[in-house]
Amino acid sequence: MENAVRSVKGEIDLNADLGEGFDDAAILPYLSSCSIACGGHAGDARTMAATLAAARPLGVACGAHPGYPDRASFGRRELPMTLAEISASVLEQVDALFLAARKSAATIGHVKPHGALYHACNRRRDTARALAEAIARRHPSLAIVGMAGSILLEEAERAGLRSVAEAFADRLYLEDGTLAPRGTSGAVHESADKAAAQAVDIVRERRVISASGVPLPVDARTICLHGDTPGAVGIAKAVRERLLSASVEIKSFAGRPSRA
Repeated sequence: MENAVRSVKGEIDLNADLGEGFDDAAILPYLSSCSIACGGHAGDARTMAATLAAARPLGVACGAHPGYPDRASFGRRELPMTLAEISASVLEQVDALFLAARKSAATIGHVKPHGALYHACNRRRDTARALAEAIARRHPSLAIVGMAGSILLEEAERAGLRSVAEAFADRLYLEDGTLAPRGTSGAVHESADKAAAQAVDIVRERRVISASGVPLPVDARTICLHGDTPGAVGIAKAVRERLLSASVEIKSFAGRPSRA
């Protein structure tokens, strides 16, 4: 795992998925990185430019957040696409964000799949490999963000890309280490206190507590919050404050320190 961005106890990146039609400006001050929807499940040239412009003065590192081209289901439904079609769609979306970044003198540093595509890359090696190899061919300097311990991270490293392991503060984990499906009771932590406690556990104890109370080991370099979660801004504020009070430095995996 020589291409992995290593986790450091007492240091973490705090990210959110943005450009999806929610209040980016309000949540950005609490983050150190973000992944921006780029035309698949959400987003267009205008929203990409706006999010990039809002992130830049705050020093928030930016990346691409491609998903299945399915706005009707917000990219949370797996589509019957071939590997070639998935690769082409992902590259089209990432290229669109690069175009927006060039126009605003912003920098793009990573790719993180969205929704059903993210989970498909966790379950199926062929999908993860197709995505990683497509990015390696077109944008070899980018890092791949994926769930800690996932196939996607293995395939990113196999393709010669940096890998960044991710955990979730605002989602419930099942005993097998996967996330509880959305729509099931308690799948999304809407309690700021609960999300903040889980974030500290991820960094300090390198674990999450599953739905049945079983502690699961997790070694993550970045923690994700979802901008579309009810009360997302309050959750992000609570998570950041709790991490800082636990003497955890919030720093992007791109190496940028966050604001104090």
